[in-house]
Amino acid sequence: MHSGDQAFRKASLYGRAADMTYGGALSYLRRKYTRDLTGVDVAVTGIPFDNATSNRPGARFGPRAVREASTQLAELPAFPWGFDPFRYLAVSDYGDCFLDFGHPETVVEAVQDHAAGILAGGASMLTFGGDHFVTYPLLRAHVDVHGPLSLIHFDAHPDTWPDEPGRLDHGSMFTRAVKEGLVDPERSVQIGIRTHSQPRGFTVLDAPWVHANGPQAVIETIADVVGDHKAYLTFDIDCLDPAYAPGTGTPVAGGLTSAQALAILRGLGDRNLVGMDVVEVAPAYDHAEITAIAAATLGHDYLCLLADRRRAAGETPKG
Repeated sequence: MHSGDQAFRKASLYGRAADMTYGGALSYLRRKYTRDLTGVDVAVTGIPFDNATSNRPGARFGPRAVREASTQLAELPAFPWGFDPFRYLAVSDYGDCFLDFGHPETVVEAVQDHAAGILAGGASMLTFGGDHFVTYPLLRAHVDVHGPLSLIHFDAHPDTWPDEPGRLDHGSMFTRAVKEGLVDPERSVQIGIRTHSQPRGFTVLDAPWVHANGPQAVIETIADVVGDHKAYLTFDIDCLDPAYAPGTGTPVAGGLTSAQALAILRGLGDRNLVGMDVVEVAPAYDHAEITAIAAATLGHDYLCLLADRRRAAGETPKG
């Protein structure tokens, strides 16, 4: 196999091949860049939208930054897993959802249709935002397939402000999701919260609770609340303290460390996860790719969770 530019030259969806970390065509984790969903287990896609942000803009550039930050993760065996997830999981980079900046009123329909097309093709989704509003149309598409979901929500903010019909707002979409029956708040958990908003029935593990009790207690609480219910995982990068994620639109002091967040995510392998997004990476405020590297690693470890489940079930490795 020829080395280099595996985003376009790689023939198989499985395995890895050589690429320069500092050069070459970018895709997430150097996966094959294609919109052919044949044989794809997980399609990675970006939603470059930030018109709903309430503070600093720039998350529209998040998907591009995360792809670039993922290059080192693509070259070595997955840590701490110790195996190549792409020998068990067929992952492609589907590219970004096209959005017409001149017609913001079409965003919900455009994102929902984009996601629905991927899900109808038989793949699940790993999505990079974009501001957190994009989770709302993503949830609508997933619920059309799976029914009402549990929400595993990492964030500094509960995003449960009062909702107004038709409003594009990255602070109220989970109020709307509850009203529409997209998520079951009694079987949902919010982690890392450190701002006040209206309660909507979610189990809230705020940042001080996480610091006092540790990642294992968070994992156990998520298991108790969510159980075997189908769950959608959404990770707002501002869940991390600004020391670990400065490149975001609404940073809040006192958040989780990267180590805490990764430990919790790596402990969710028994949950019935149907999709994940990582949102609010705004690279204009980042330093040395700190935020983008954290986001890329969170997505990488989510894929490792899915692959590890297949490996544990005894599937034959490919590639």
